[in-house]
Amino acid sequence: MSWRQLSFTLPREAADAVADFLEQREAQAVTFAEEGAEELFEPPPGETPLWKHTRLTALFDMEADTRKLEAALIERFGDRLQSFRHEILPDQPWERAWLEHFRPLDFGRLWVCPGDQPLPDPEAVRLILDPGLAFGTGTHPTTAMCLKWLAENEPDGKTVIDYGCGSGILGVAALLLGADRVYACDIDPHALTATLENARKNGVAERLTCCYPQTMPKLTADIVMANILAGPLIELAETLTALTRTGGSLVLSGILADQAEAVQQAYQADFDFQSPFVEAGWTRLLGIKRT
Repeated sequence: MSWRQLSFTLPREAADAVADFLEQREAQAVTFAEEGAEELFEPPPGETPLWKHTRLTALFDMEADTRKLEAALIERFGDRLQSFRHEILPDQPWERAWLEHFRPLDFGRLWVCPGDQPLPDPEAVRLILDPGLAFGTGTHPTTAMCLKWLAENEPDGKTVIDYGCGSGILGVAALLLGADRVYACDIDPHALTATLENARKNGVAERLTCCYPQTMPKLTADIVMANILAGPLIELAETLTALTRTGGSLVLSGILADQAEAVQQAYQADFDFQSPFVEAGWTRLLGIKRT
């Protein structure tokens, strides 16, 4: 099987919106690389670690019409996108090729690294990541905000649920940071496979349970994390509320800033919420379940 690849340059501030646009149009992978020889320094708090001049590369099935997609991108984002290239790639383990562009990411006491790259801070906790076919690498603000929260609120000895686990990055991070047990839940079998494999690579698989929503054990957790989208989070309010123990923490992400009020309202009857944490147009909500 071959693949269609579309690449172009874009300014750093447009990266998240363009990536979301492509993922909604069935991009199989979206990656970022430097355009030129610009050094990438540690970004200020609240900023996504990208180059000022970035080349985005998106991979699609052969049936995709990338010429039509280019026109849609220009119509939506204008001349901020330039130097379009269309290519056909022979079949290859492209999820491995993606890792060539993946560099260590700093979340405080936690670093997310490809397996073959050294840990910049030898005192930090290292999470070895291979996302495979599932979403979640730490580069997107929605995931980054959750990782930062875990690093700042270490889950020592706690039970954690990662609902909509994707690559398993949040659940594996929780285990590396001291969680006693993690239940990773997703509707996609690829996600559960990727989560288990990433847990094995990090030596924490024995404390991880992977399951579909319908096979989730009857339990309540100290921390429930769900990095999905606003619509599903609202629909799952009853489920996620039931999974959170009294006094436990509910961490919700994948929410655009103008959607935060509606999501919070869906949980307001059972949770006391802190002020929303906003980064790059996305919001993370933290609620504590009332007695």
